[in-house]
Amino acid sequence: MDFYTTPLEKIYKEFKSGKNGLSSDSVKTNQEKYGNNQLKGQKKVSFAARFFAQFKNIMIIVLLISAVISTTISITKHEYSDLFEGGLIFLIVIMNSLIGALQEKRAEDALELLNKKTEPFCKVIRDGKLIKIPTTEVVVGDIVNLNAGDFVPADIRLISSANLKCDESTLTGESHAVFKNADKTLLNNTPLAEQENMCFSGTTCTYGNGTGIVVRVGQNTEIGKIAGMLSNNKREKTPLEKNIDKIGKLITYGVLIIVAIVFVIQLIFSRQTNMLEAFLIAIALAVAAIPESLPAVITIVMALGVERLAKQRAIVKTLSSTETLGCCNVICSDKTGTLTQNKMTIKHVFFDRKMIDNFQDKDNLNQLYLPMLLCNNAKFSDDGKIIGDATESSMLFHLKTYCDDIFEKVNACPRIKEFPFDSSRKIMSTVNKVNGQNFLFSKGAYDYLIDKCTKILINGAETVLSPSLRSEIDKAISHMTKRAERVLAVTMKKVDSEDDMIENGLTFVGLIGIIDPPRPEAKSAIKECHKSGLKPVMITGDHPDTAFAIAKELGIASKKEEVVTGSQIDKLDIKNLSKVIENFSVFARVTPEHKVKIVKAFKKIGKIVAMTGDGVNDAPSIKEANIGTCMGINGTDVTKSVADLIITDDNFQTIVVAIKEGRTIYNNIQKIILFLLSTNLVEVLGIFVATIIMRDQIFLSPAQILFINLVTDSFPAFALGLEPPEHDIMQKPPRNANDNLFSGRVGTSILYQSFVQTMLVLVIFVVGVHKWGNAVASTMVFLIICLMQIIHAVNCKTLESIFKINILSNKSFNISFIGLFALILLVAFVPLLQTAFGIVALNKVQWLTVALASISIIPLVEICKYFVNKWYQKHNLY
Repeated sequence: MDFYTTPLEKIYKEFKSGKNGLSSDSVKTNQEKYGNNQLKGQKKVSFAARFFAQFKNIMIIVLLISAVISTTISITKHEYSDLFEGGLIFLIVIMNSLIGALQEKRAEDALELLNKKTEPFCKVIRDGKLIKIPTTEVVVGDIVNLNAGDFVPADIRLISSANLKCDESTLTGESHAVFKNADKTLLNNTPLAEQENMCFSGTTCTYGNGTGIVVRVGQNTEIGKIAGMLSNNKREKTPLEKNIDKIGKLITYGVLIIVAIVFVIQLIFSRQTNMLEAFLIAIALAVAAIPESLPAVITIVMALGVERLAKQRAIVKTLSSTETLGCCNVICSDKTGTLTQNKMTIKHVFFDRKMIDNFQDKDNLNQLYLPMLLCNNAKFSDDGKIIGDATESSMLFHLKTYCDDIFEKVNACPRIKEFPFDSSRKIMSTVNKVNGQNFLFSKGAYDYLIDKCTKILINGAETVLSPSLRSEIDKAISHMTKRAERVLAVTMKKVDSEDDMIENGLTFVGLIGIIDPPRPEAKSAIKECHKSGLKPVMITGDHPDTAFAIAKELGIASKKEEVVTGSQIDKLDIKNLSKVIENFSVFARVTPEHKVKIVKAFKKIGKIVAMTGDGVNDAPSIKEANIGTCMGINGTDVTKSVADLIITDDNFQTIVVAIKEGRTIYNNIQKIILFLLSTNLVEVLGIFVATIIMRDQIFLSPAQILFINLVTDSFPAFALGLEPPEHDIMQKPPRNANDNLFSGRVGTSILYQSFVQTMLVLVIFVVGVHKWGNAVASTMVFLIICLMQIIHAVNCKTLESIFKINILSNKSFNISFIGLFALILLVAFVPLLQTAFGIVALNKVQWLTVALASISIIPLVEICKYFVNKWYQKHNLY
């Protein structure tokens, strides 16, 4: 049924309602028949489903396989004490999945709490009584009472209206409030934006009042239809998820190759080894190659990043989204409320032939201020907030700030008549009695009012409006519009009879320049964007001149050629738009469809795009973006449901803070990868080479491998994950989204650092076996690797020289290393632990050898780094 064309009596009959509202029984009946007033949104995921979803990570799958193999080996060999290794790997996998699932659940709970805090109420008539209920309890057939400032709870067919205006920007993208008329007769197929006798769920009343009958609730509303279309889209994998998958595949292939080579070598060269034993030896080496702590460390690092972001007013819904922020290079931002304060403010007035921006001298402005007060329908609520149209509210706020005593004249100057603003006249007028004399006060668009003026007020007296005076006013208009101000003209006229109450023969009083001022912190945030290689883009429905003025003040654009309009975008397809899109920084007069097109064009040229918005009309573009960002204060439930990031203070600065956190997380994950893979390679290469050249000697026992992989690997890795941001992290361009975790010389560093460490421990092992025997040599190798881990982790804090590092800069880093060092000493000296990990006591010479070998890693790595850097410079690879 098209309710905008259906007679009211038929609607009353359909829903068993009337002007006295529904009865209590009808409320229940209609709720059962037509449903609840809640959007389905995205299907709620159970905790169990979240938990098992974490197992889709290829690294987790590799770990599970290694745990199964380790357990199988223990059972096959009847070495049940070794079941501890497989059990511990299973425990790590379970803990990793629990952390990931819990963090995503916490983000969802935070979002639900945010929605509950902002849950609106509405006034309905039931059983003939006006009552206040939560909007979620509204049912089809309810009679709703609407006033300025009220949230429209459902789709409503109007019964009556008085100067009712609604802000439908969240639904249609229309930036100006739309007039509503209950008596309007409409034809079939009238566009949504032109359905004047309807009010829609999710919109807001800004002016006047009205009553209406609820015709659609929940998922059946216009806003619900959009939500339904969005719920089917699948989430695209983030760059980090793709990177982790690649590393998992790399490790898997590496493990398979190692298993094959060692298996073949054991069969060919070792006469005492049968096929099963050769297979078990190969598998044991493969298990040693897997960095068991890597998935858990990465998950915890991202979880801690999410926690830090939450404290800075940014809710991240999925862990991997934190890292995606790090490679963002385009931020598409709404102007209103994000870059600006969403608080219309009077910046200039033109009065008595003077441009004024200092409003302290209120006495000289009283003749301008009185029409601003009386020709105004905004009002103060009981709690002191201003309710009404944004433009009229700005006038009331200005008067409250600079001329508070003028409000005493409201009752002394009663309103006799009102001529409401409409879209054809662009003028609002009221007739008020002032000191016994009737006056017609008008305000509105300058172009419409100035032609109705014959006089001008100068020095308190009326003077003929000459062409030269008109020219002065035009110059004042130009001055204001260049500064992105919306200009209204104010006029007055004495009226002696009702026939004289017409908008003609008016006296020009002055001009009011109103602006939505930029957020103070937005300018510095945009400056930081430019420094860090981010491209900030403003998207607005405003006029191009207004948009450019704000963009210029904020530092987004410097010349008008950087501005493009929606009508110009319409002339280009995605392919052609993507060729020129980098030339523009301001998109004016755009619709929701344009926003999606803009995002697609940027993505087509390989950009990682963050798109901000708050309205339902923004949801498709937010869904399309790599990082969908919704404003938490003004954002609709639909938009929040598809966003990756919720900014709870609606502040552009918070988006930049989130990007900084994303870069820090990625940098720290790279340090973890560098540390874990290079140290794991030492074990693998060491065991591999020792198996070939000294087949009857044990390089490291399973217990020692387990200690290295789960203790000496984990402590430093966690500490590296907690590294604070580097001082110049926001002075570097964003990384390429196609880069992997081995980019930026990380892969090269893993190779040469693992090579140096492997050669060192192999030399010690060979010398140790020949001089002191296998048990001592294996113990020395174990202790050297453990101690080298500490020194190597310090080196992984940066790719620069180790001598440039402030080692004491990270408290958690220092605590973890002191703890790890103490643990290594306990294992080395406590007899019970020595037995558990298969090591023997060393004499002074052996300990001195261990210490010198461990410390020598610093100069050896530095020498390698020097030659690698020289090679990079020679081949221009920086």
